[in-house]
Amino acid sequence: MAGGAAAGGRSVTSRALAVLDAFDAASPRLTLTEIAERSGTPLTTAHRLLAELTAWGALSRRADGRYEIGRKLWDLGLLAPVQLELRQLAAPFLLDVHTATRDTVHLAVREGVHALYVERISGRESVPVVSQVGSRLPLHATGVGKVLLASAPDEVVAQVLAAPERATRHTVVDPVRLSRELAEVRRRGWARTAEEMSLGTASVAVPVRVERACGPVVAAALGIVVPSHRRDLARLVPVLEVAARGVGRALARTAPFR
Repeated sequence: MAGGAAAGGRSVTSRALAVLDAFDAASPRLTLTEIAERSGTPLTTAHRLLAELTAWGALSRRADGRYEIGRKLWDLGLLAPVQLELRQLAAPFLLDVHTATRDTVHLAVREGVHALYVERISGRESVPVVSQVGSRLPLHATGVGKVLLASAPDEVVAQVLAAPERATRHTVVDPVRLSRELAEVRRRGWARTAEEMSLGTASVAVPVRVERACGPVVAAALGIVVPSHRRDLARLVPVLEVAARGVGRALARTAPFR
């Protein structure tokens, strides 16, 4: 689909990328009109690009006429070298946690002000969750996200605290309270949430640290999601910490994470 300059000085490639960039975690499914508006693309051009992107597999058209990201982009994204290596190295440890708990286990890394989910293991007994591999969810509203936010640069923390979005009525959006929570995460070494991302769920998460010459660095976060009525979240922390140390040691021996 690459080509020469299009009207308005934008190439076909840049217009196609703008169409794809219209989608985000808050808007995973969009109509033709919404895509045209969000991407700044004329309606007729957007319609043509959507047809080509759908035919290639980058997008998928639902029965209701809305579009969503296609499987081919998911597959390509998972081939990114660092993510692929991280998933492969961490998979046995995540499986150990799932086998021991039967709950949904997540592995995430920070991408800007979002937690990018790079792996998930769940089963029939696991509570339903909104996250999928490739999902980007707010750092302040998830267990793995709070772990990553607690170790993020000051400017990232400031950006999140400036405008935290409310995912449910339980999401902590007060900057003062959220700052206190992050301080507590740093002190005790793990985070927890209660129905902050989706109702009926709670989560607990720990950091995956990699030893470097400058000291330990948080490379990822490992978490479990359970039904919100569970009261044993703190008892799950040691299980996660054992797995996180295993992932951290494996990553420390790998070139991209040294």
